[in-house]
Amino acid sequence: MHWFRTRQWMKEFGQVYEQQYAVALFNSVRFEIEGGGGTQSQLLHRKDPLAGRTIFSGSLFQYLEENRKWRNRFVFVPNDYTINLYESKAAHDRGLHPKVTINCAGYKALTSMEEYMELINKSLPGVKAKVGSNPFIKCETGFPLILWHPYARHHYFCVMTEKEQKKWHAVLQDCVRDSNNGLPENCTVKTPAFTDAVRLHRQARGQYGTWDMMCGTPPQILANLVMESLHPDIRNMIVPRLKGKMQQRQKNWMLISDAVYKQVLFQTTGQYEALVEACEAQRGPLDARLRTDMDQLITSKEHVSSKLRALVLPKAEQILRTNIQPYINSILEALMDPTSRGFAEVRDVFFREMVEISKNSLNGGGKEKMGENMERLSMLAFHPVKMQSCYEKVEELNLEGLQQRFDVSSPSVFISRAQILMREQMDNAVYTFEQLLNQSLEAQGDSDMCKITQRCQDRVLKKYDYDSSSVRKKFFREALLQIIIPYMLQQLAPSCSPELPRFKELIFEDFSRFLLIENMFEEVVLQSVSKDIMMAVKEAAVQRRHNLYRDSIILTNSDPNLHLLGENPQVDWATKFGGDEPEGPVSSADEGRVFGRRRKQVVSMIQPDGVPLPYESCLEVPGVELIPEEDAEMFLSKEEDQLENEEDQLGKEEDLGPKSPDSVNEIRDLINPVVEVVVPVSKVEQSEITNKTEATTGSITVEDGVKEDVTHVTTVVETVPKGSLQEKTSPQAILQQLAASKKQEVDKDEAAIQNAIEKLEIAVQEDESEQITEISAAESDNESSPPLVTDSSSREDSGFQSPTSEGPVTNGLNGEEKIVDPIEVEVVLS
Repeated sequence: MHWFRTRQWMKEFGQVYEQQYAVALFNSVRFEIEGGGGTQSQLLHRKDPLAGRTIFSGSLFQYLEENRKWRNRFVFVPNDYTINLYESKAAHDRGLHPKVTINCAGYKALTSMEEYMELINKSLPGVKAKVGSNPFIKCETGFPLILWHPYARHHYFCVMTEKEQKKWHAVLQDCVRDSNNGLPENCTVKTPAFTDAVRLHRQARGQYGTWDMMCGTPPQILANLVMESLHPDIRNMIVPRLKGKMQQRQKNWMLISDAVYKQVLFQTTGQYEALVEACEAQRGPLDARLRTDMDQLITSKEHVSSKLRALVLPKAEQILRTNIQPYINSILEALMDPTSRGFAEVRDVFFREMVEISKNSLNGGGKEKMGENMERLSMLAFHPVKMQSCYEKVEELNLEGLQQRFDVSSPSVFISRAQILMREQMDNAVYTFEQLLNQSLEAQGDSDMCKITQRCQDRVLKKYDYDSSSVRKKFFREALLQIIIPYMLQQLAPSCSPELPRFKELIFEDFSRFLLIENMFEEVVLQSVSKDIMMAVKEAAVQRRHNLYRDSIILTNSDPNLHLLGENPQVDWATKFGGDEPEGPVSSADEGRVFGRRRKQVVSMIQPDGVPLPYESCLEVPGVELIPEEDAEMFLSKEEDQLENEEDQLGKEEDLGPKSPDSVNEIRDLINPVVEVVVPVSKVEQSEITNKTEATTGSITVEDGVKEDVTHVTTVVETVPKGSLQEKTSPQAILQQLAASKKQEVDKDEAAIQNAIEKLEIAVQEDESEQITEISAAESDNESSPPLVTDSSSREDSGFQSPTSEGPVTNGLNGEEKIVDPIEVEVVLS
């Protein structure tokens, strides 16, 4: 069923795409010939900001549906924002293939089971489960992270603390945001052809308005388009046949939906690639025809458009006056307030980073510290945690009351677009500052770093204010068109669509491939409403409520020398200020081996500060080194808290959630084993003994016969119920006693055995076996008491365990029995 439906949809879409490809090519060539205006950007634009970078790596727990267990996974996010899950960090470092690779296009990052169950209930009506009714997954820590998709497989993760959950949520949201933005803007033909084809294809089925599943690459968008109509049909056919408990039916339905989606995506990928290849093969001849007949094409288009305006404008103006103009200001205000606050927050975040760099210059941090600060600053726009406060401002955008009237599915389309623009503006500001600072340092030197930094900062902030205003005004105009145009087309379709075929007769057959009546009809509708939209945005700029520049303020070529810097390569600040970052290209053979070392990571956080490391799923990997958040102030404060609360954190380790058998202390014990020895000390010299650690040299033979070196002796004094005579023993004496204990134990065992045999023979001869046996056993026990050696290691196979005794130690000297206090001595073996 889905194979046939997908093939049918792709065939229909292919016809629309071929038509729109020729129209997009015509518009591209015309723009190239005539040229286009537009506001010139004041900030520089970096061509490939993430070249040689990775976004994030760290460890969290993943729920495996196969065995219903949580397993620790090492997560690596490269610069394409896919999520790669590895068995362990060692598996990633060895260049192994990831266990799972997740493309986040179309997903939503959730942080609670309530949100997740609500979406599950919406996607599967008739089979509803409450959150408290034992869902099919149970979060072990209480801090879940869920990637939800309406059609594809869901992914479940959890972390140990709320703070860690927020950081991971910011990273996942950044992956979703970037993956959703999968249509390249630099493709001036394929991208417009695809978006127009999708829109016209949906409008042909009566689906106007925004579409929140316009996410990802073209094949993914086409798969969403197919599943939009296929999914309800399959659900109505399959769900009544599902058996079992409610949770099991939900789980089975998600598995079925994911299987269908994968097959649909496989089909759309292959067929779209074939479609694009066929259109690209015809691009050369079409381009030649367009350049030859461009003047005639433009004249013919203007003639037909004038006829269409006579038909459409009276009806469009009526709808505009009654149904749209009263709401334009309300829509614009709803868009402007959160968006402007978000761009203002971008400016504040950038300014705070500048203040930190200036502080470093004033405090004499040195060139190396300056290089570290500049390296962090260069990737500020792509730091999901530091940019989260900016993104949250825009997420407050709410079109409540207007969505239903204008058929807006959700404001997520506008929120995502605004966040992408904010990230671009932040990166432009950072890149411009880098180039200006580098130019100033080369010309003036670094003698007065603070003053140079301040001048560059002021120049960049002025340029940011102007570009921010221009970008926001363009965003507001585009958003208003996205909301209003579909509504007007839907209102005009019943009266105008039957009249459109007669206008096709006005177009020459040779030009019919480049001039489509449907596209010209939409252009006429757009022109009818553009004037009102431009006026509304202009009035908002005059009011200066949202820090928008008036259109009369145009900074054209205000800094012509600056744009020459845009051609310079990106500055390597670590190398410039004396870092030891390796230079030169990395060969393909070495790329996998040194990938993690050569590539710089944008977000260097593995675990939240002060929290024990999670357990790795592979025993050969003891853990991942703790890398705190990059914010300097946060790191210093967290480090102090960690030192003050170290004991409390270790005590709470068992309550933090899933654990591994390899804690840091246990690993240290394996590397440097500790042997505990109880030594009697005389009471006369007891007051002179204190708790201390002394470095020493020597060796000891352990139980398995291996000779180990001794590097330190730690003396720990413990009190027991009764005072006793204790002999003071030096570290060298302790070593001698430990070395002699093994030989003494063997000799006494042999003597005890020989003594027992002799006494048994005497007992047989005298026929007093019971009494003699008791006496000989008691005597052998007294003769074979070895020195006491205990092992502090928690592992059973460490090879350092021996019997221990409790209570005071008895020692007979000159026939007298005395009670002595034990002194615990730790011997550290290298």
